[in-house]
Amino acid sequence: MCCFECCIKCLGGVPYASLVATILCFSGVALFCGCGHVALTGTVTMVENHFSRVTSDHAALTDVVQVLQYIIYGIACFFFLYGIILLAEGFYTTSAVKEMHSEFKTTVCGRCISAMFVFLTYILGLGWLGIFGFSAVPVFLFYNMWTTCGAMKSPIANLTSVDNICVDVRQYGIIPWNATPGKACGSTLSDICNTSEFYLSYHLYIVACAGAGATVIALVRVHNFAKFNVL
Repeated sequence: MCCFECCIKCLGGVPYASLVATILCFSGVALFCGCGHVALTGTVTMVENHFSRVTSDHAALTDVVQVLQYIIYGIACFFFLYGIILLAEGFYTTSAVKEMHSEFKTTVCGRCISAMFVFLTYILGLGWLGIFGFSAVPVFLFYNMWTTCGAMKSPIANLTSVDNICVDVRQYGIIPWNATPGKACGSTLSDICNTSEFYLSYHLYIVACAGAGATVIALVRVHNFAKFNVL
């Protein structure tokens, strides 16, 4: 019974809300960073192979992708540490306080820490809302391209020449207007949609966007929990 009571006591002091939020935060950030990194690499490869034959035309895109990948490294490192601090803060405001006072209530120091987390998670939540919106942009672009390829297979497409159905990536600002060929039409476009770079990048962007959304939900959950501890 002594061991059983000890286990029950330990389980009663586990900050389950913080634990779930931490796992969700880790999962969302991992999906966004891992899938986003690979998807960006696939996008550059696809542009180099099919839309821009001159290196100088897509040099700016390559530089931007490298910067974004370094930012992804920084986000992954920061949120790895943030998740650990988040879990530690949850234990401090629950199990440690319960051990001292035999009930769930916070100390003045615990309230100050929770107040800091309220402010920090609020700022991070706004930032991740922006990241979530930004990650939806490549999903939209790839979806348009995917839809165009599917339209060529429909009976309506047979009414006109398939070669007149094109996708011009220059209009999205990915590469300059003087880049050659800059666009793909007809069977060439259909072949691009069947490449592993396009298929993998498209679905990885979707997963990365979902990961960003999961991180936003986790931060909202953390914000509410920390706010409850302050009050």
